[in-house]
Amino acid sequence: MKVLLNMKPTLLVLAAGMGSRYGGLKQMDGLGPSGETIIDYSIYDAVAAGFGKVVYIVRSSFLDLFKKTVEEKYSGIRCPDGEPLQFDFVTQELDKIPAGFTLNPERQKPWGTAHAVLMAKDVIKEPFAVINGDDYYGKSSFKILGDWLKEHSDSKGVCCIVGFQLDNTLSENGTVSRGICSYDAEGSLTDIEECLCIGKEADGKIYGNNSVTGKEHVELAGENLCSMNMWGFTPDYFNLSEEVFTAFLEKNISELKKEFYIPFAVDTLIKDKGYSCKVLSTDSHWFGVTFKEDRPGVVAKFQELVDNGTYPSPLWK
Repeated sequence: MKVLLNMKPTLLVLAAGMGSRYGGLKQMDGLGPSGETIIDYSIYDAVAAGFGKVVYIVRSSFLDLFKKTVEEKYSGIRCPDGEPLQFDFVTQELDKIPAGFTLNPERQKPWGTAHAVLMAKDVIKEPFAVINGDDYYGKSSFKILGDWLKEHSDSKGVCCIVGFQLDNTLSENGTVSRGICSYDAEGSLTDIEECLCIGKEADGKIYGNNSVTGKEHVELAGENLCSMNMWGFTPDYFNLSEEVFTAFLEKNISELKKEFYIPFAVDTLIKDKGYSCKVLSTDSHWFGVTFKEDRPGVVAKFQELVDNGTYPSPLWK
């Protein structure tokens, strides 16, 4: 395998969600001691891991505000090699679909995460990572993912997912939904099984409802690796997933709520196109904000990370 060591990967941030359950644009909410957002910490960790560009996927309705905030905040930021950190912005809207399809005028729900990734097809030509804008993934996760992307700069037909230990992703404020990863002896993904209502109970064990089998209150192993929507792709993924999206629309163009998710796209490529997805493991602890009630806990966690020297405050001086 040819390794292009100077090929810096790109970080693609899914930030188009409006945060209706959270009560506002959580992607721009200052949670760190000096007003840092979760995205700020992700970018800081990504730059340290060798990423050279950040692409935001946002909605048109807040694009100008988002761009203004980013330009003010990151002006002058440089990568470890001295090169300036680059930024770009793309928008996800319902009507951005392949030619030949007519959008149901009653549809309001977005087309999902895999559709969002496709919006960046024209601005990303290098290996890239995909993350949620409202999730904290940890330094080691970006290092693991960045190394994989740099090692696969010249590869095709492969991707990766960073799997988090289930017991490192639980919420203190209620149950969560997680995609449990299954993989073969070589560490290649074979399936992601969605489990709902996951939480640790009084006996110290983790239970959840399996949405595939329909079984409820199933005990789950804390060391199970689960998806937190942290992926690594090479540029050929765009054309491949666009083919899958076209087939998806042929069946679902009139649906009001069906969404085109990344796990579905990857699973289809694995089964139909001979695609391969490597499962990478991290010992990082995830945390994030979904509801307003999550905010105080996240603020406390960032303060702790600053206090123990993991991050400076402010992040960039």
